[in-house]
Amino acid sequence: MQDDTLHRYLFNDVSVRGELIQLSESFQKLTESKDYPASVKALLGELMAATCLLTATLKFEGSITVQIQGDGPVSLLVINGNDKQVMRGTARWKDPLPNTSSLQELIGTGQIVISIEPNKGERYQGVVELEGETLAACLEHYFARSEQLQTRLWLRTDEKEGKAFAGGLLLQVLPNTQNENENEDFDHLVQLTTTIKNEELFNLNAKELLHRLYHQENVTLFPENKVTFQCSCSRERTQSAIASIPHSEVESIIKEKGKITLHCDYCGTDYTFDSIDLSCSFDNASNPSNSTH
Repeated sequence: MQDDTLHRYLFNDVSVRGELIQLSESFQKLTESKDYPASVKALLGELMAATCLLTATLKFEGSITVQIQGDGPVSLLVINGNDKQVMRGTARWKDPLPNTSSLQELIGTGQIVISIEPNKGERYQGVVELEGETLAACLEHYFARSEQLQTRLWLRTDEKEGKAFAGGLLLQVLPNTQNENENEDFDHLVQLTTTIKNEELFNLNAKELLHRLYHQENVTLFPENKVTFQCSCSRERTQSAIASIPHSEVESIIKEKGKITLHCDYCGTDYTFDSIDLSCSFDNASNPSNSTH
């Protein structure tokens, strides 16, 4: 199985670029903190692959968060990543889940919210309704409306020997190009890419896979980027978050339960604080000069 890599490639004779994402260990780590039902896990894998592909289309240093929100049995799916392809994610659902893999039946009436936060510059948020039958189709609508660029996505998940895999491809017409055969060229490459099989996506390396799909095309494959799972939570950040809650509310919880425990949905870590821990937090919050850097 191919390890966690993102590849960019370019068709030299036509104005189209591509991306290939293959996820194994990073997706497995992202989903190991919860006992995800198969249908939820598959959607989360598609969303992780899509977020990696979206991140690769952005020309900045910063982060991107892609959320699917709905009124169905699966109320939330979210993946957060950055330009270094460091990813984390989680999902929320309620039982019983319908015996289906249908996006509409699982999410219900909903939307995709794409939030982009450059390290420098203004924050951007785009919203697209769940109008397509698949996540890929919904994201294609997003590109058509927000960037007005012809874009196609293929998102896949699979499981073998108890291990989960996710991956996908993206094709996009290059912006600011003048080509009278643009639509015909793009449609031809879409037809070639649609022939991709799961066993090829999850077993072949990038060079072999692109040759399998586009052996008659002139393709440049760029160096790979590694994808990793990493949660940004920490005991210090969690303690600071508690310090932002009114002191009286915290004291009330401590009096009732003797401690406060916060759970990170992204990685499954529990952080527990007693009255002594929190007393120090509030002292530092009220007297910043007491804290060390």
